[in-house]
Amino acid sequence: MKFNFLLLTLLFLGSIGYAQTKIGGYVKDTNGDPIPFVNVVFSNSSEGTITNDDGSYYIQSDKSYKSVVFSFIGFKSKKIDLESSTTYKMEIILEEEENALSEVVIYQGKTSKKNNPAIDILKKIWENRRENGVKKFDQYQFKKYEKQEFDLNTIDSSLVNSRIFNGMEFIFDQTDTNTVTGKTYLPIFINEAVYKVYGDNNLNEEKEVLLGNKNSGFSDNQTLIAFIKDLYADYNVYDNYLKFFDKSFVSPLSTTGVDNYNYVLADSTFIDNKWCYKIVYYPRRKNELTFKGDFWVNDTTWAIKNIKLQVTKSANINWVKEIYIEQDFKVLNDSVFLITRDHFMSDFAFNKKQESRGVYGKRTTLYDDYKFDIEKGSAFYKERADPYQEYVYDRDSTFWDNNRLEGLNKDEKQVYTMLDTLKTVKAFKRLYNIGSVLASGYIEFDNFDFGPIFSTFGYNDVEGIRVRMGGRTYFSRNDPWRIEGYTAYGFKDDKFKYGIAGKWLLDRRSRLIVSGGNRRDIEQLGASLTNTNDVLGRSLASSSLITVGSNTSLTDINLSTVSFELEPLKNFNIRIGGSYRTLKSASDQFSLAYFTDEARTQTTNEITQTEISTILSYSPGRKTSGYGVDRTIINDGDFARLFFNYSLGVKDLIDSDFDYKRVQFFYRQPWQVGGFGKLTSTFEAGKTFGEVPLGLLNVVPGNQTLFSIFGTFPLLDFYEFVTDSYTSLHIEHNFNGRFFSRIPIVRDWNLREIVSIRGVIGDISEENQLLNASTSNPVLFAPSEQVYWSYSVGVGNIFKVFRIDAHFRGNYFDNPGARSFGVTGSFGFYF
Repeated sequence: MKFNFLLLTLLFLGSIGYAQTKIGGYVKDTNGDPIPFVNVVFSNSSEGTITNDDGSYYIQSDKSYKSVVFSFIGFKSKKIDLESSTTYKMEIILEEEENALSEVVIYQGKTSKKNNPAIDILKKIWENRRENGVKKFDQYQFKKYEKQEFDLNTIDSSLVNSRIFNGMEFIFDQTDTNTVTGKTYLPIFINEAVYKVYGDNNLNEEKEVLLGNKNSGFSDNQTLIAFIKDLYADYNVYDNYLKFFDKSFVSPLSTTGVDNYNYVLADSTFIDNKWCYKIVYYPRRKNELTFKGDFWVNDTTWAIKNIKLQVTKSANINWVKEIYIEQDFKVLNDSVFLITRDHFMSDFAFNKKQESRGVYGKRTTLYDDYKFDIEKGSAFYKERADPYQEYVYDRDSTFWDNNRLEGLNKDEKQVYTMLDTLKTVKAFKRLYNIGSVLASGYIEFDNFDFGPIFSTFGYNDVEGIRVRMGGRTYFSRNDPWRIEGYTAYGFKDDKFKYGIAGKWLLDRRSRLIVSGGNRRDIEQLGASLTNTNDVLGRSLASSSLITVGSNTSLTDINLSTVSFELEPLKNFNIRIGGSYRTLKSASDQFSLAYFTDEARTQTTNEITQTEISTILSYSPGRKTSGYGVDRTIINDGDFARLFFNYSLGVKDLIDSDFDYKRVQFFYRQPWQVGGFGKLTSTFEAGKTFGEVPLGLLNVVPGNQTLFSIFGTFPLLDFYEFVTDSYTSLHIEHNFNGRFFSRIPIVRDWNLREIVSIRGVIGDISEENQLLNASTSNPVLFAPSEQVYWSYSVGVGNIFKVFRIDAHFRGNYFDNPGARSFGVTGSFGFYF
């Protein structure tokens, strides 16, 4: 979906604007070295910017200015007269002050932490730190208008004349220049939304009611809109760390800011009849997740009146060249500061070179009509309405004229009309279809999607080369029902396999869903400790093209399921279902055999089992998009997940073989550890009560592939450990380059250090061991004497897309074929 969003933005339309003064260029010292973080301000104004790491700058204004001033610690200020309203490639040379303290101060611009008036003001901000103004009242409500926009940037002749835009040249008729970066851009998508927000601080509740939504021609783009919104999540500049794109940036208002930023008291003046100080700040070191910019702060309440934040180009973040934030606040009753405007802009690109082409993502949020201490009661916040109100997406022009807190400019209005024309162009349709395939993995036909194409080929030791074809019904993203299926063929075992499943959303409010299906296939069981009977599920371990040693421990499975599920509370799901399955070995080199009599003289290699399960899952903080039977998770990996499963095996029900009870618990929690990166912990525990054969036991998941598979133990072979009770813990910490950023040369590679440790302890009863009839492959053995553990060290962000991990076994070296060391890798697009 992330790729879909980038690709969609390459396809659309036009814009215009007008600025009266534009300048850009570089600032260097007398040796020709660039000077970062130089203040560039139009004379006799507060409009300015700060140079980038490479000394480059760009600034524009709607006003006409005749001169600009360049200033920086340790250098003589320089005033330059402007001969024209547009001046690019200005190269400015700043000379050292004669009384500069030292070369370190001159070239690095370090400011003192002592006797610095700017830091004295910063301490006052800490002492009077406040939450957003609405938190000072028992209840609050306000209107919120949100405008999201995508722009294609760096428009030049090579792009305009590119063959990819044949037939769509008209979209380049009008372009404009971005006020932050100086790049030409072309608006290509816009979405508007109006909300009424209610909150109760005593109940710790907040409710957001969508009043209207309008976008540039996409009637079915809730996922795109929600994804964009999640990228620019809410934030509070007073917090020590601000989270964007799954990264924690140090706030310039942080109590640890003096260790990460230089601060300079630059100006003071009246703003809205309040005396305010202007503080300029910039990073102490390169490659860290920090900002540069300035803020105005009131001299009595020490509250922020205006703040600008811009991420430095050296920051260790992928696919994002620029992040620019600006917030404005108003004063209520001389004491409480309420946010009135929040603007967030990012420049997405494949690299950070100045000339690289990319996409601007912009979100502007305006707040108005504040009201306080109007009690609504707890029932108001708990009331669940139909989440999809169709009329909200069909508001007329009168509604938007009355509810926009900021009018659309000429260019934004043009987006709405231009897209309708573009959608009729064959070249556009062709590009759109390519983007859709790359994003979803499916080829779209009328009401049917073919795919996923990325699962077409696979390999394992039983099937050999495996080919697969499948598809699903698809009328819209909000389909109340869906049928999907596949068929596969293995060239080595010369057998066809298939799977088919269907589900129907009976009630959208409670998300009551009935589903069922059947699958006959070859599968690697035991690929995870905690699992469900997913009819169409398949693990990477079943079809990995590259493995460590041979793997014949695959199972021939015939699985039928039916279930009912509902969501009585947000992100809390209850599922009750039943399954019927037969399991048998898919290879003569692997055995699922068990004894069928007490004398242990008769065996069978096939298990027939009926099971009833109750599953409770809770995912606080999960964000989804769509209102149909299928929903898209838009913040995957960024929320906690709790899972509890109680299963009951029923003997003799539809020829079922065993009676047993099983309980399983899973808890996964990501933790943002400030400037030290992200830690993810996963805890699993389970127990099976009753006598069951190997096919129904809990296998500690090994990994014999060269790919990193979440939840597995990378140095264990399949079926190396088998349990009927287990406890497992996996902790992984990604430092996001915290230490690499301090090593010269290495820090320029933007690598990220990752460490992890895994452990599992379990047991298997004597009764279950005696039930097993296999004597060689596998031999049932559990890590009961001591915790099996291993640890890993890895390097991520190699060429921005690759991660490699080295794994070290901690014990159980005497196990047959035990691997003490291994390496796995993975690909992925991460910010």
